Amino acid sequence: MRTSDLSITDDKWRAIVENDQSYDSVFLYAVKTTGIFCRPSCKSRPPKRENIRLFKTADQALAEQFRPCKRCKPTGQRLPDHEWIALVTEYVNSNYMEDLTLHILAEMSHGSPYHLHRTFKRIMHLTPMEYIQQTRLEQAKKLLICSDISVAEVGENVGLSNAPYFITLFKKNTGYTPLQYRQLKSKAVQNGGTQHGTSNE
Repeated sequence: MRTSDLSITDDKWRAIVENDQSYDSVFLYAVKTTGIFCRPSCKSRPPKRENIRLFKTADQALAEQFRPCKRCKPTGQRLPDHEWIALVTEYVNSNYMEDLTLHILAEMSHGSPYHLHRTFKRIMHLTPMEYIQQTRLEQAKKLLICSDISVAEVGENVGLSNAPYFITLFKKNTGYTPLQYRQLKSKAVQNGGTQHGTSNE
């Protein structure tokens, strides 16, 4: 346990689960899987007990690179929108292979789906679901080039387990089926990367 951490007693855990406001001046809790820290009274869904760390002050949590919750504002200040969206994109980049929805992202980042969708689009110029799709396709491209696993397995590895949908989506975005993309890239590598039209996809 780090020196800044408090021990997670049953009383403190119960305060988190029950959103007990009387503990707000006693400690703050951070969630390792999301990188967010909250007041005990925060109305967000309780995390798993093994995923939390407790801090006495907001400064200690900030020093450990946790970001304040947008909902309960544990620092007394509102988390800037660009930092909030950065937190969401980091989560997508690490969990793109999971089942991700707008509601899951909103719950993870302690905001409403509507507000997240609107803010994300304003800052990133695409919706959260478009960003997830884009991230999955970029990872699929890497797997198609760097591995010899089947097209269906590539789809599964990036969170697109429905093979026909994955193939259709991939072709819509690149102009090639995954198999064609793999073959073209393979030829481009053999030709020293000079294959026309394939070097920058």
